[in-house]
Formats: sequence, structure tokens, C-alpha cells
Amino acid sequence: MPYRSCAVNRVHVVRSGRTGLWLAAVLSLMGCTTVGPDFKQPAPPTVAGYTAQDLPPQTAAAPSTVLGDSQRFVPGQSVPAQWWQNFGSSKLNALIEQALQASPSLAAAQATLRQAQQAYAAEAGASQYPQVDADLGAQRQHATNANFGQRGGERTFSLYNAGIKVSYNLDVFGGNRRALESLAAQADYQRYQLAGARLTLAANIVTTAMAQAQYAAQIDATEAILAAQQAQVDIAHKRFELGAIARGDELSLQTQLEQTRASLPPLRNQLQQTKHLLAVLVGEAPGAANIPQFSLSDFTLPADIPLLVPSELVRQRPDIQASEALLRAANADYGVAISKSYPQINLSASLATQALATSSLFGPGSLIWSLVGQVAQPLFNGGLQAGVNAKQASFDAAAANYQQSVLQGLRNVADVLRALDNGAQTLQAQAAANAAAQTALDLIQQQYQLGSVSYLQLLTAQQQAQQTRVNLIAAQTQRLSNTAALYQAMGGGWSNTANVHSASASK
Repeated sequence: MPYRSCAVNRVHVVRSGRTGLWLAAVLSLMGCTTVGPDFKQPAPPTVAGYTAQDLPPQTAAAPSTVLGDSQRFVPGQSVPAQWWQNFGSSKLNALIEQALQASPSLAAAQATLRQAQQAYAAEAGASQYPQVDADLGAQRQHATNANFGQRGGERTFSLYNAGIKVSYNLDVFGGNRRALESLAAQADYQRYQLAGARLTLAANIVTTAMAQAQYAAQIDATEAILAAQQAQVDIAHKRFELGAIARGDELSLQTQLEQTRASLPPLRNQLQQTKHLLAVLVGEAPGAANIPQFSLSDFTLPADIPLLVPSELVRQRPDIQASEALLRAANADYGVAISKSYPQINLSASLATQALATSSLFGPGSLIWSLVGQVAQPLFNGGLQAGVNAKQASFDAAAANYQQSVLQGLRNVADVLRALDNGAQTLQAQAAANAAAQTALDLIQQQYQLGSVSYLQLLTAQQQAQQTRVNLIAAQTQRLSNTAALYQAMGGGWSNTANVHSASASK
């Protein structure tokens, strides 16, 4: 079976016959062997990049468009802990700070972390230090002299006793230490879960605020389209009454009007739901929260985008760190299972005084003491090896889950990087379409003033311009959201300030 050994400690004891020699031998072994394999941190990914094709040094830029500037990928740049401040919105910053203080989900994660830390402290106190108990008792007893080998007569007496008992489990083969390693790793897991919860909370608030801005802008654009279509229908109705157009032409315009009108309630519903969600994220009831209204002009697009190498990413993402903590716990549990096949050594000692009267309870003749050593060695237990095999399988599963979390993290970053690149190109095209539609509208307006086009043609151009505006709003919001998603995919910078250290290393 795997084990780890160390140099034998020198222990000085008072020699008292065979008991003293035996005790010295046992104590000299204490702490010198820890069975089971020591944990080895998994090797980082060896790939140099996230995507098969190299990324451009910067994204595409949209001409003369809000949120359309190019963004530069900066390899090796760390993610700031308060990365959301890079979007330049004081309203957003205030919401996130409120959420970090008042979110019930964070409060639950913090309580779970405290529970794991206290579980470690309880086990450490029980296994690393001797257990000391005090005894104090008194009893009244009636007996015949025959009980003491004497003839006839009876006697009644009181018996008093007081003492201290010390017991200790000698962790010779490190089973207790492996159990502490497991609990420390579980505390680390909860610590990383808390960091992940903070990161997810901040990212959800950022993307929800951006979605709120998108829906508000799209509602304004759709209402403008609806007004233009209503004017078209009014003109068509008059022309129909004059016999200038057929009934079918008027009904076609009416159909478009009602379809546009039907698209408004879902947009309003989505806008209202974003406010409800933001309220819950910051720890308030939707009906009582005072959530600010966001617009796209509240946000600026970060010019530089941090790009960690894959080997560094696994140390920055809380979810990957949490998987590694579970792997460390499974390794320690495997060592605990192995230790059960080795002898268990327990020592106990007691020092007490016993007397028939309280006045002589602590007298020189009332002192009694005992020293007991016990060694238990499993000789046959059909389930021991199965238990070891089960913990080995558990470790293998944790190792596979860790590798899967790494792959998912790499894929997450790859997806976001491609979304940033393609989203910038989409915004560039939508900006060009919006510019062309606006130019066409300007020309139609000039021609209308000269009387060369009809009012119906002007309304059609206005409707096209507003529709391209709706598409442009969606592309702008998507680019903001993709940037926030990259900050989250890079770990959100929590490891820079969260003081996320291994509990086992600090103990």
C-alpha cells in the first residue's frame, strides 16, 4: 500500500520498566508515516491558444457608431477585480456593490463556507490534541460486614472520588491527518464556490442592465415604426375612399401595422422582467426596489481586452479551482481508507483520588492512577479492500471531472473570443446598413420637399431606417454582453483580491 514516511522524532520519556520503553517506541513513531499518495497538482494545459485559427490583434470597428470602436486583445493582462467598472457606468457600479452586500445567494454561500471551516476546526481539535475529562463524584453505600469478609454487623459509608482522564489517538499512520486534508480541501471548495457566486452575480447584473437598455431602446424604435405605419394606413384609407388604390393594398398596410403593434408587448414584458431580476439580484423585492433605468449611452466599450494564456486560466477560474479542491479531497479520502488497514493505537491515562471522607479526599493515601495502551490491528475484514477500491474510484471520477471542467473552461473562452470577433463584424455591417438607411431617408426627405416623391414613399423610408436602428441596437448590446462574458470567462479577477488560499496550507 502507498505510504509516506519521515524521520523518526526524538522523544524523551521517564523510563519505567517495560511500560516506559514501550511508550517511548510508540511515541517515536507518532507523525512519521502518512499512508496514501500525496496530492500532486494537475499539470496545466499545454495548448498555447484557445482557437484553432489565430485571433486578429483587434476586432473590427464600426464607422462613426456608438460602441463601435475596435477592441485590442492584450495577452497576459490580468483581469481587474472590479472589472465591471471598465464599462464606465456609475449606476451599474452602485447596483453591484449593493448586491455584494445584500444578496441572499451570497449570504448562503458565505454561511456554507463558515460551516466547512468550522467542520475542519472541530476535527482538528478532536484529532490533533488529547482529550481531557474531569470526574467528580460521590456515593452513599450500605453493606453488611460479610461483604468485607467479616462476621455480622452492617456498615454505611460515603465514597468520594475526583480525577482527570486523558485519552489520545496516536495518528501513527496518518489517517487523522488525511481526514484533515480532506476537510481542508472541502473548505477550499466552498471558498471557490463563494468566489464563483460573486463572479456570477456581478456578471448577471451587468448583462441584465445591458439587456434593459436594449429593450428600452428597441421599444422607442418600434414605437417610431408604429407611428410611421399608422400614418401610412391613414393615407391608404383616404386613397381607398377616393378610389386611388384597391382594398387589398390598404389591408396589407393594416396587417403590417398590427404585426408591429403585437411586437411591443413582448418587448415591454422583457423590459419589466429585467427590472424584476435586477431587484432580486440586489436582494430586494421587485415591488419595493428602486431600480435605475439604463440606456446604451450609459456604457462605454473597454478598448483593451485581457487574454490569459490557458495555463494561467486554470488558476484564475473559480470553477476549475473548485474542481481541483474536490480532487484533493478525494485523494485524502483515499489515504483515510488505506489507513484503516493499519494498526490503531490509543493511549489513555487517569489520575484520581478516592476516599471515604471529603477531608481526606486529596490526602497522600488516596491517590490512584492508571496508564493504558491499546493497539487494534485488523486481521480480517472483507470490506476493507472494497472501501479502498471505492475511494480509488472516487478519486478517478474527481480527476475526470477536473479535466472536464478545464475543457469546458477552455471552450467557454474560445466561444466568447469568437463571439467578440464575429459580433464586431456584425456591428460593423449593421452600422453600415444603418448609415445607408439614414442616407436614403435624407434623400427621400429632400425629394419630398421638392415634390418629386410621395408622402407614402417618405413614410416607407422612415420605417426602413427605424428597423435598421432596431437591428443596430441589438448588435451594440450583444457586443457589450460579449465583453462582459469574456471578463467572466477569464475568472473575473477574484483571485487578485479574494485571498483565496488553500486552507490546508495555512494550517
